[in-house]
Amino acid sequence: MNLTGVHLLLTYRCDMECDHCFVWGSPFTSGVMLLKNVSSLLREAKKLGTVKGISIEGGEPFLYYPIMIRALREARKLRFPVEILSNCYWATSLEDAVEWLLPMAKAGNVELTLSSDLYHGETWEIEEVKNAVKAAKKLGIQTGILSTKYPHECAPCPEELEGAKVGLWETMYRGRAASELAKTANKKSWIEYTKCPYEPLENPNRVHVDPLGHVHVCQGISIGNAWQQPLSEIINGYDPFAHPIIGPLIQGGPVALAEKYELPHDEFYADACHFCYNTRLALRNRFPETLTPKQMYGELK
Repeated sequence: MNLTGVHLLLTYRCDMECDHCFVWGSPFTSGVMLLKNVSSLLREAKKLGTVKGISIEGGEPFLYYPIMIRALREARKLRFPVEILSNCYWATSLEDAVEWLLPMAKAGNVELTLSSDLYHGETWEIEEVKNAVKAAKKLGIQTGILSTKYPHECAPCPEELEGAKVGLWETMYRGRAASELAKTANKKSWIEYTKCPYEPLENPNRVHVDPLGHVHVCQGISIGNAWQQPLSEIINGYDPFAHPIIGPLIQGGPVALAEKYELPHDEFYADACHFCYNTRLALRNRFPETLTPKQMYGELK
């Protein structure tokens, strides 16, 4: 595996509960990655020699601000560029946003990616996000906007927000989106979904590590636990075709996964993620160490 990015899912907790959330982020979820685990992960990432950047996300990582800042500083000491993802609940004014972002400006080589769309607010241009962009510009922090297409007719997404470029992404029907949004989405025949369109599963370039230590090549598909085995060993020992879920997905996408385990399925799905996610739900009891944690499958308690 030629791993270039490690994403720290610092927490599953979020102040919001968006319908499109991959990880079922919620105010009702608790827990945060421990500092000792952050340090261990960063050292292991450095040991691999291929990792070019660290992302810190959630949930909402700003809810555990001291831990987030410590993770940022430790990553920068190891000379990793850092990306931090946030919904900007904290940017209640320009002055306040500057105060929140000062440690990032001092750390240097940090990119701030902000969520602004109709899942997070009533308009594409959320006031808190505009405050955060203005503050980041004032402090010299590189900033981008991440927006997800809304499934219903609405005003068009802007190309820029306060001068920051907006990247518009399709809704992926996994996690909460598979439960809350797929029912009203346009659908295609199950037989069309013969590959994963988003993750290069045979040779992934990134993994997500959650507060429980699970190492995900796609959210909800674990290849090991970094609290039980060093991350470098998990990555170097990756054998995708031997993995009970990843192997079939490489060979023929969600269609192959359902056929391998002779699972019943619907005739139509919103996208490949929808078919894959529903198939994994049906397989969780057979592969509890792989299709984990419960959080990723909507069991929040």
